[in-house]
Amino acid sequence: MVEVRYFAWLRERLGTDRETIASGASTVIELVAELRRQSEAHDLVFSDLAGIRAAVDQELVDMDHPIANAQEIAFFPPMTGG
Repeated sequence: MVEVRYFAWLRERLGTDRETIASGASTVIELVAELRRQSEAHDLVFSDLAGIRAAVDQELVDMDHPIANAQEIAFFPPMTGG
């Protein structure tokens, strides 16, 4: 089981800030594919990955990053400075 967390507009569009799922994915992008099959809302949220960043166990990673033994995967929009 892995905890998937959502931040900002992803949380708003999915109506939740987290879910715990059983996943057979070995990379972040494979997890995204599994999530897209979960519901229409998930499919819509993950339809354009250009506006989404990921972190594995609180470390910013690319979408092809392995997730074996990860406790938490988080998705959020790109961060901006100010």
